[in-house]
Order: sequence, then C-alpha cells, then structure tokens
Amino acid sequence: MATIETIYLGDLRTENEHLQSGNKVITDAPVDNRGKGEFFSPTDLLATALGSCIMTIMGIKARDNDIDIEGTKVEVTKIMASDPRRVAEVIVEFHFPKKNYSEEEKQIVESVAGTSPVPLSLHPDLIQTIKFNW
Repeated sequence: MATIETIYLGDLRTENEHLQSGNKVITDAPVDNRGKGEFFSPTDLLATALGSCIMTIMGIKARDNDIDIEGTKVEVTKIMASDPRRVAEVIVEFHFPKKNYSEEEKQIVESVAGTSPVPLSLHPDLIQTIKFNW
C-alpha cells in the first residue's frame, strides 16, 4: 500500500497526502527555479526530513535515558549547488534548552545524531553538518 499520494496542481505546485493520517503538505518550486516559493520546496522537505529525523532519534535516546530535551530547537540551512542542481549541504544546528546537562548526557544524545534513517539514506556526496549548542 502506498504511503503518500501526490497530485500535481499545476503551476509547479503539488499536494501531497499522507494516506494513513490524511494530513497534507503543499510544495512549490522555489522562486529561483521558476516557482512561486509560497510553500516548502521539495528540497526544503528533504532538509526538513534530515533535521526532524535526527531530532526524533535523539528524542528516543534521551527518553530511554531519562534525559529531558523537550523544547530543543533545530535550525536547518539548505545549501544548493548547480550543474546539476541539487542539495549540496544541509546544516542542522540544535539549540538545547538550558537545563544543566552533564557531559555524559550530552554525549548520549549526540552519539545517535547520524544513525537515523534519513541521514543514512542520503547520498554520501551530500554534506551533513551537525552542530550542537548546549
């Protein structure tokens, strides 16, 4: 069974439905690629998936070790390249709440950052820069 159904709405825009939940995400081509840039672009979603996947696996590890990382913010920066047009680098920067984490707790959470499905699924030429701000 399919996971997602995508409908092309025209004008370089798609509507994507998560079939299990019914939630929808609309994408636009970015302005620098003849789109309107009014919604996430497909490459924005790739970068978002990287950040949220790493955050999720860190959340699992933190929960398993009774470490509270609720409120952690992730800033994701996507850097494009051309010839061919592609995502060249994604910078994922974590900002943890001020909760006086021990060095051991920090190491536990950081240790799983590159081990979740999205980082492991991306092409090795895509640079994944991960930064931690405690």
